[in-house]
Amino acid sequence: MSSPTTSSVDSAQPGNAPPQPSTSSSSPTIKKEGPEPWLEGPDPDVPGTNGASSACIVDLLALAVRISSCHAVSSGSALGRLVDLRPGCCLFVALSHGLCLPIPVILEPDEEPEPERKRKKGPAPKMLGHELCRVCGDKASGFHYNVLSCEGCKGFFRRSVVHGGAGRYVCRGGGTCQMDAFMRRKCQQCRLRKCKEAGMREQCVLSEEQIRKKKIQKQQQQQSPVEPKGSGSSACGPGASLGGSELGGQGPGEGEGVQLTAAQELMIQQLVAAQLQCNKRSFSDQPKVTPWPLGADPQSRDARQQRFAHFTELAIISVQEIVDFAKQVPGFLQLGREDQIALLKASTIEIMLLETARRYNHETECITFLKDFTYSKDDFHRAGLQVEFINPIFEFSRAMRRLGLDDAEYALLIAINIFSADRPNVQEPSRVEALQQPYVEALLSYTRIKRPQDQLRFPRMLMKLVSLRTLSSVHSEQVFALRLQDKKLPPLLSEIWDVHE
Repeated sequence: MSSPTTSSVDSAQPGNAPPQPSTSSSSPTIKKEGPEPWLEGPDPDVPGTNGASSACIVDLLALAVRISSCHAVSSGSALGRLVDLRPGCCLFVALSHGLCLPIPVILEPDEEPEPERKRKKGPAPKMLGHELCRVCGDKASGFHYNVLSCEGCKGFFRRSVVHGGAGRYVCRGGGTCQMDAFMRRKCQQCRLRKCKEAGMREQCVLSEEQIRKKKIQKQQQQQSPVEPKGSGSSACGPGASLGGSELGGQGPGEGEGVQLTAAQELMIQQLVAAQLQCNKRSFSDQPKVTPWPLGADPQSRDARQQRFAHFTELAIISVQEIVDFAKQVPGFLQLGREDQIALLKASTIEIMLLETARRYNHETECITFLKDFTYSKDDFHRAGLQVEFINPIFEFSRAMRRLGLDDAEYALLIAINIFSADRPNVQEPSRVEALQQPYVEALLSYTRIKRPQDQLRFPRMLMKLVSLRTLSSVHSEQVFALRLQDKKLPPLLSEIWDVHE
């Protein structure tokens, strides 16, 4: 199976301080965040936008949430959440995908602020956007287990405590390894030692049973009806409708007069047709996939290896489908080979997660691949994936289902994701950003026409791209965990995910 190297990308066959808005005085002054932490390579600068590139969403600022005073805080991802907002409201700053404007978003039910009882412990210190992990020196995402740390060290410490990794870790360097973003993947014993030296507390880690009870409690809270907040807060309360009359009243006739240009219509038709074509090719590969073991002992070594092989072969088919689709996206082949490879490597897992969400069935809580392969959470776990990766996948899938995207919106969102100029090793970011902009404008126009009363649909879709960055980081930790279990990835997946044996 060919990997997405220079030759495979060339082949015709499938290979493997945002600017402060010039609005009224009610608009907040936003403090610019630092760059997002990357999986590899130096942190690239976040590209700014000029008036022309941001004009397509500047009208969204009219939906600014009423706030008293704002301060941008960094969560370690490509968005900023402002504090001191009214209950149930927040303001996001998109720092990627060529969009550097503040976008107001009303919290969805699964994104409600934490109850006050959790805040009585005292507020977490505000982050300025350039704090470093106290363990490995990578960019910190927040305070985890009492220490300012990155998502990777947070997950590593939790797994070590829950699964008793301290007794299995052995340092080949005598326990004196200097911990950094590179060595953290090489020496688990010294990484755990550094976590404890930095101040991480084992008593802060919840057990699997505690997490299960907490999740049940959260689900019960979400299912309970929300009391009306009164006319003064109906548009900002946690129970406010995101697509109802409250928001529609803020911008009457928003969808009137909006039409797709002939070029945009052609672009959308090409993208949807390309996806259908690639899906049909994937279906033809279905008989080649290693069968899922049914009659064998589910705990036997052979059954576990067979399930892992089954999933990796599905992943290979998905990667090939993504590469094939990217070649048909208008503008992609205009880029240099190095940029094509860089964009594919960085976006593949995120597009795979988008396609996974697209195939999610909320009634059965299962995900279907290639028409006939349906998997539950337990199936993912039996294949060797960790709960820390499985749960976010299903949570993201549920969130995407609530948005109710159609084929055109998925295709445009994937194209926007591919043309992300802030990916590592991109040689011509300005050119990539210019190629991305028509897809952003087409998606905005399309959503205005489809849901004229839901003015927050477009920014919510863009925020899902930001969520994918976090999931991509979790996926990186999952790949590392598989290596610890002596599960070797096929060459194509190792190449696309930069796994070096």
